[in-house]
Formats: sequence, C-alpha cells, structure tokens
Amino acid sequence: MNDTSKRRDFLKLGMAGLATAGVIGAAASVDVQKAAAQAAPDSLLRTVLERGKLIVGTGSTNAPWHFENDAGELVGMDITMGHILAKGLFDDPTKIEFVMQDPAQRIPNVTTNKVDITIQFMTMTAQRSQLINFSRPYYVEGVALLTLPSAENKTFDKLLAGGSATRISILQNVDAEQNVHLVLPQSQVMQIDTQANVLQALESKRVDAAAVDLSTVRWLASRNPDKYFDAGKSWFSMLYGAALRQGDPDWLAFVNTAFATAMFGHETALYDAAFKDYFGLEPPARHPGFPVI
Repeated sequence: MNDTSKRRDFLKLGMAGLATAGVIGAAASVDVQKAAAQAAPDSLLRTVLERGKLIVGTGSTNAPWHFENDAGELVGMDITMGHILAKGLFDDPTKIEFVMQDPAQRIPNVTTNKVDITIQFMTMTAQRSQLINFSRPYYVEGVALLTLPSAENKTFDKLLAGGSATRISILQNVDAEQNVHLVLPQSQVMQIDTQANVLQALESKRVDAAAVDLSTVRWLASRNPDKYFDAGKSWFSMLYGAALRQGDPDWLAFVNTAFATAMFGHETALYDAAFKDYFGLEPPARHPGFPVI
C-alpha cells in the first residue's frame, strides 16, 4: 500500500481505522465517538472519497482554459487543475467527471451541490468571496497586447512611441479605454462587441494591436507564431482560483494543499506540462529553501 492509499484510508476510517492498523496501539481505548477523524464527518472531502470520483464544473469553449482538442477530448489549464485534484484524492487523475456549465452557473452550481468545485477561469474578487470560498490562485491573468509578426511596430516600445497614431482594439466595457491608457496613454482605443471581432480588427490591420487576456496572447502567439506576436507587455493582474462551497475547511484545505504541491512541491509534472503546452513557456524554476508559495 502506498502513502497516498494510507492517507486516503485514514480519512475514510478515522481513528478506528488507525487502531485496527495498529498505528495508535494502546490508545485504541480512546472513545472513538469523541475522537476527531482527519476530516469532519460532514466534509465534502469524505463524500468525494466515498463516491470514488470528483465532480468538476467547467466549460468547453475557451482555449487555453477549457476546450476540446482534435480528438474530441476535454483539455486545457482548468481541466488539468481538475486532474491534479483527482490524482491527490485517488492517486488516479482520471477519476473525475466534468459538468459543462455556463459562466453564470459557476457560483450557483457550487452552492447548490451540483458540482464539488468549479474550475473555470474565475477571477477572484472580494464580492464573489462573500458567496463562495476561493482556492489559492493557480494563475495570474492580465491584459496584454497581441500584434502581427510582420508589423513594424509589433513591440510595446514601438506602440508606445507611436503616441496618438497607435490604434488598439479591445472588448467593449466600461473600463476599456481607461485600461488601455494605463500603458498607452495617447493611443486611440477602438471598443468592439466581441472578442472574435477584436482579433479580426488586428488581422485586417485596422488596429496596430489587440488588448486581450495575457493567457490568450500566450496561447495564440505560441501556437501561431506566423500569425500573432506577443508585444511583450502585460498589466492589470487578476487572480484565477477554483470556487468551493463555504463552511467546509477540510475540503478547502485539501484543494489548497493539492494545488500548492502541484505548483511548488514535489508533484509538479501535470502542472508544468500544461503550463508549457497552453502558454508556450517553461514554468519558473523552484528552488529548495525558503518557501515562496
């Protein structure tokens, strides 16, 4: 029996299971009804372990976070984070069920127990945290600039030097112009109705750059280097975290531990492979010593 199986059995059986295994020896006379197991009896952690699979709410239409590959398989960074949790629970990343949901269902499906957790490129905010618990962040999103590799002014420095002649497309929202002017204060800002049209404005050369999510820039530039270029500027950090029901500290602690171990500890293979595949970058090196998590 490996260490993962022992820990899982410990959670399921509590102190009684340990006594049977001879771990606590003479302490077996302790009143089991009063002894606390590692997870509270009503914790979702126990429920998931007994069920034998993890249920994750996510999407399927937003690369590089959650989408179907050419083989029809659900993949993406969000999907990998789900597999990381399943591996931590069952030592098997495939023991997972994904529930497709609209972004508007990300919180309701968690609070009504339809899913165990939502992992769906969800920005952490103080307002949302009044309704659900967030896991530790697993990605820092931002705004970045996508340009054309053939353009003379494809780098951020050239865009900035262009001043008022520089044209930027961005998805229409109340803060769009202000956000662009944080880094390109003199630029012309073209607010457009859909993300697809934001990119189309760049491809047709109606603008010099498209202001989109950093993850989108990295995904497109790494997969299509002949078509897109990363201008080398990102700003306006936003944290992505998984959403969990409130009132279950054991479940939250497990998720945070599994994420931290996969990102900074000794089990980084799944996270590292996904980070490189979906963002075209090597993860930062981790060095033993002072914790940086």
